[in-house]
Amino acid sequence: MSLPAAFHEIAKRVNNWGRWGQDDEIGTLNLISGKVVREAAATVRTGRRVPLAVDLRQDGVQTGMIPGRVNPLHVMVQVNQELFGPGTVATSDDAVTLGLQAGTHWDALTHASHSGRIYNGRPADTITPHGRAAFSGIHTARHVVSRGVLLDVAAAKGVDRLPGDHAVTPEDLDEAAEFGRVTVRAGDVVLVRTGQIQLYLAGDRHGYAFPSPGLSIRTPEWFHARDVAAVANDTLTFEIFPPEIEDLWLGVHALDLVEMGMLQGQNWNLEELSTACAQEERYAFLLSAMPEPFVGGTGTPVAPVAIL
Repeated sequence: MSLPAAFHEIAKRVNNWGRWGQDDEIGTLNLISGKVVREAAATVRTGRRVPLAVDLRQDGVQTGMIPGRVNPLHVMVQVNQELFGPGTVATSDDAVTLGLQAGTHWDALTHASHSGRIYNGRPADTITPHGRAAFSGIHTARHVVSRGVLLDVAAAKGVDRLPGDHAVTPEDLDEAAEFGRVTVRAGDVVLVRTGQIQLYLAGDRHGYAFPSPGLSIRTPEWFHARDVAAVANDTLTFEIFPPEIEDLWLGVHALDLVEMGMLQGQNWNLEELSTACAQEERYAFLLSAMPEPFVGGTGTPVAPVAIL
């Protein structure tokens, strides 16, 4: 089944292929300049630190809905072992197997493809079982530190959590920016709060996954017009699920990752940040969200921190 004409029309308007050269592998992260980082650092006033990651645990976010995306399988490989003989210092070690998108994570630009292509027009078959992602693997996103902006869509609408069938529109983003008295600028990392993660935090993993509010197919143009560097939210699927256009599954993924070359993140816990921003009456902050550099990875766990 081919993608609808409406998708291709938006794709043409947001396409960034070649914008930073034919060899570019990091897309909109190019927008995070030294000036952007200096201005981001200047937003720190109190030093209040807000963690944004969910715990990595065996009964975590994943329910089996996405094949192969397993929650962490955590085992001890040494327990108080005296490696250098009796009476010496003992150590404990552990190991873990997990899906790189299992918990709070970034999607690499290679996480999605369409029409046989990934970001910057490269062939999708450059991703292979043993070679992994030959281009734009998550290890190429070496530094994600910028000004973060919380667009608290739920709070702007006066609700704790958006309903499961709510597609977050450009108008919603405008409303949330006005609510937070903040202007989204080039190089910003935008965090969109729906409140959906409250279901997961309350123990309803299946309700968290489906149905889910999320970003509308119309939002990539909003982010493109403002030169946003990356976007993350507090849902499992990032975009509204089921999709707003029948049979257009993961269309926002394709527009953000493939056409724009813009990192996107899921399963970010924005509840404490929502409270902190409301208390301090400001919705911009320094954000550190460094990817774990898995070579060739199509995603990575991340433990982001907002610093106010």
